[in-house]
Amino acid sequence: MSKTITLNHITKIEGHASLNLKIEKGKVQVCELSSTEGARYFEGILLQKRFFEAHEISSRICGICSCAHTICASMAIEDALNMNVSEQTVHLRELITLGERIRSHATHLYFLALPDYLGYESALSMLPKYKTAIVRAIKMTKIGNIMIRVIGGRDLHPVSNTIGGFLKLPSNDSLKKLKADLKSIKPDADATVKLFLSLKQRNFDRKVDYMSLTNPNKYAILTGTLKSETSNFDKKDFHDHINEYRAPYNTANFLVKDGNPVRVGALARFNNNSSQLSKDARSFLKKSGLKLPNYNPFNNNLAQAIELVHCIDYSIKLLNSMEIVPETISRLRQIPTKAGHGIGAIEVPRGTLWHEYSIDDKGIITAANIITPTVQNLKAMEDDIRNYVPLVLDMPKDKVVIEIEKLIRSYDPCFSCSTHFLKVNWK
Repeated sequence: MSKTITLNHITKIEGHASLNLKIEKGKVQVCELSSTEGARYFEGILLQKRFFEAHEISSRICGICSCAHTICASMAIEDALNMNVSEQTVHLRELITLGERIRSHATHLYFLALPDYLGYESALSMLPKYKTAIVRAIKMTKIGNIMIRVIGGRDLHPVSNTIGGFLKLPSNDSLKKLKADLKSIKPDADATVKLFLSLKQRNFDRKVDYMSLTNPNKYAILTGTLKSETSNFDKKDFHDHINEYRAPYNTANFLVKDGNPVRVGALARFNNNSSQLSKDARSFLKKSGLKLPNYNPFNNNLAQAIELVHCIDYSIKLLNSMEIVPETISRLRQIPTKAGHGIGAIEVPRGTLWHEYSIDDKGIITAANIITPTVQNLKAMEDDIRNYVPLVLDMPKDKVVIEIEKLIRSYDPCFSCSTHFLKVNWK
């Protein structure tokens, strides 16, 4: 008996995606997960632009992930220029990144993932019964936005960060207020973990290599080496391990590491770096009974919830030790430039983000390469669906569809970020 399942519009994800499944005698014969976003070719748009424009232009790839692209592009250009930045700049960039992770995780967990588990179509339909939970999510999202606005200049597409530092520094008074705001949502993060600990997860362990940054000194955000179960490597060597390819049915690229699929994201970070979580986050991890390394993609939701606790704790720790001091940045157009090649690799809500640029001796971008977490997860996501569907085929078709969407949403994919590519041959 054959069965076809076509999802022309997968709901409650960032961007738009579709799925084509054909099943015969309980076996999946065709499984094609594709983005339905139009290709926007940001890498092509960046060509021939000046080096100090990369972070401004690339932030427009996605409103949800704008901070991630801004920071990663800045770091890649600084790498190409062999430019070092101050510790203050690093910490401010970490805070922007953490603010984006707080708002992103809160949005995904409550508005995209949670309705599936509670049997609702949307968070709006949950409101009469779960108002407290929805208000909790809104509070955390709001504080994440405030973090980005205070440090980056505005909630979306921050403008203060630039090559070499910050055009405008936040005041110490604003950081003091920010610390109080973060303390006010710590109980909400704790409640989020408890809520997701109470949800029953599907037992679906499928071993796939995981990858994230790792840093011996802290839970990696902006710096470190790339660690997985099968290899460790520096960002400069990533072309030796990572390869992208295009499937004929998809406008997004697929990616393999050393020839095999890979998973990135909160659960991958836990597999590599759980000992560096904050004290309270480690306590929740212990209570969860989550065995690491963990290969169940559904547990990425719980990992995000626990990461919320860590992000708040680490942000408060950074703010406790910060005292803003004035810094002068040379006028960007007067910075002497030389030909160079640079790579940025940072951890963002959905996993590791890559930016890579070559510039000539006039500071003009001659090549650009951007690899988002969703691109890295796409092959594992598709293979997960292929292996998961036979386990739920005894359910009614509408329930099977919900289970498939729940699996896809556990990755927290951002298809808006996955279809802007115009690849070049890097040598």
